[in-house]
Amino acid sequence: MNTWQGKWALVTGASAGIGRALAGRLAARGANLVLTARRRERLEQLAGELRSKQGVEVELFAADLARPGAPDELFAFTREKGIPVEFLVNNAGFGAYGEFFKMDLARQLEMVQVNIAAVLHLTHLYLPAMIERRRGDILIVASTAAFQGVPYIATYAATKAFDLLFAEALAEEVRRFGVRVCALCPGSTVSEFHQVAGQPDRTRGRQESAEKVAEVGLRALARGKSYVITGLGNYLGAHGQRLAPRRLVTRVAAKMFEPAETR
Repeated sequence: MNTWQGKWALVTGASAGIGRALAGRLAARGANLVLTARRRERLEQLAGELRSKQGVEVELFAADLARPGAPDELFAFTREKGIPVEFLVNNAGFGAYGEFFKMDLARQLEMVQVNIAAVLHLTHLYLPAMIERRRGDILIVASTAAFQGVPYIATYAATKAFDLLFAEALAEEVRRFGVRVCALCPGSTVSEFHQVAGQPDRTRGRQESAEKVAEVGLRALARGKSYVITGLGNYLGAHGQRLAPRRLVTRVAAKMFEPAETR
């Protein structure tokens, strides 16, 4: 777990939740950080804390990954700074709750851009140098929602299914180059996610702390796992549903997430 000491890690969506926790855990292990998110004031606060407490270098780049050009701008920033990113954390993402046909289309497409396109884009930009160095790490934050269709968060679950399968496949492709890739699949986590998504409290279930989720993800990546599910209950739920017909699983999820006004 000291493998990242003195190396540079790039964390997207670092201003809150799991991204912030991952940044803190990496800094505690001696990693220098490039932090990016939309809210620069939050990044500056976090950077100040990490510099003073952990003594690491921290660079900031405020960006909205919903813009297709943001990954190229971020890559140009690290290249101009001469920063060799050896650990890419694709954490930025968001969800939206409700009946798909009633939801704003632009918001759905932004979700695909952030949760899928930006993940693919940043990975494609930073991976070649890792392969050339014959070392590097990529952590992609997916979700337990990746394991089945989930009505009323349909687009979000589909984007996380992409993240999971992309990470698993890529892990096998690049293993021979000494590069590790892992999909972190948390369940409900204490963060701003549900508030931003507009999900009612009853859909949250038992929540884990962002710090625990971050630690589980880093340890799994260090062990060379291609994916990890946080929490025993989440693990059993994600894999137990494989024993049931897919349509039944989706119907059960629909009952859990159904908006009150449709009942």
